[in-house]
Amino acid sequence: MNDRKQHVIKMAHQLFTDKGFQHTSIQDILEYSGISKGTFYNYFSSKNELLITLLKTIYNKLEQDRSELLVGQDPSNIEIFIKQIELHLNTNRANKLITLFEELLILNDPDLKQFIKQGQVRVLRWLFQRFIEIFGEEKKPYLLDCAIMFIGILHHSLKYQAILQPPNNSLHQVVRYSVERLVKIVKDVSEAGQQLIQPELLNHWLSDSENSDPTFQKKLYQSVLTLKQEAKHHNEQSKYLDLLDFIQDELLTSKEPRRFLVESALLSLKENKAWHDDIQNLEKLIESFFTQKKTAS
Repeated sequence: MNDRKQHVIKMAHQLFTDKGFQHTSIQDILEYSGISKGTFYNYFSSKNELLITLLKTIYNKLEQDRSELLVGQDPSNIEIFIKQIELHLNTNRANKLITLFEELLILNDPDLKQFIKQGQVRVLRWLFQRFIEIFGEEKKPYLLDCAIMFIGILHHSLKYQAILQPPNNSLHQVVRYSVERLVKIVKDVSEAGQQLIQPELLNHWLSDSENSDPTFQKKLYQSVLTLKQEAKHHNEQSKYLDLLDFIQDELLTSKEPRRFLVESALLSLKENKAWHDDIQNLEKLIESFFTQKKTAS
């Protein structure tokens, strides 16, 4: 993403925070960011698309940072999970996303509501996958239920702590308390053999426009993360990060991923010969993705 487009997104974010999404017009964004209407529509087809790009940018960065916390660590280490949850909550707070999400749900815009719903289910799926790593495959039948209960405990604890308690209790205390309750819940429901919602239903909750294979998603995130870390040391860092974000977004969220565009982005990445092995790994993932789609159709 070029610097000017990033600037527009940043200015729009500030306006959405200060005035609200509904009360921020495209003209407000033009004046505040100092761009022309033509430039705006060169970047975004609508204010909705700008907002979705903003949210994707925030959560792509969150997912990258969240994955980095696991690099070289034991995925079953619950202390790492606590750090990941704190990172997620701090990202929401720093970007004032909760207030923005509440407004969007009230607006009843079907596209934005669907985008938020997909985001919520992706978080649930991530929790489910992390719980398998933490608690083991043998407890898998019960871990979707546990993920749902954990979200409820965490969010309501944060909500009522803010209402009833002075602001001296840290976010860390709330997260740790919620995780400690989670550990006992997992033990209880697995010993009782009680299951409310079958984990197999999770993928059906996701839109058909998203590739919901968690194994592929995890491999793609790891491959892209490795290349992004290498891109930080390159003088064309911004260009390479944009290409990697495009490939990841196209493969995971597009209803019909455009192979020719993905391969074009991959070709541009190949210009850096130093990345040969890591680019090859990404290329193999992309090839297997499109082969599986062709077989499925």
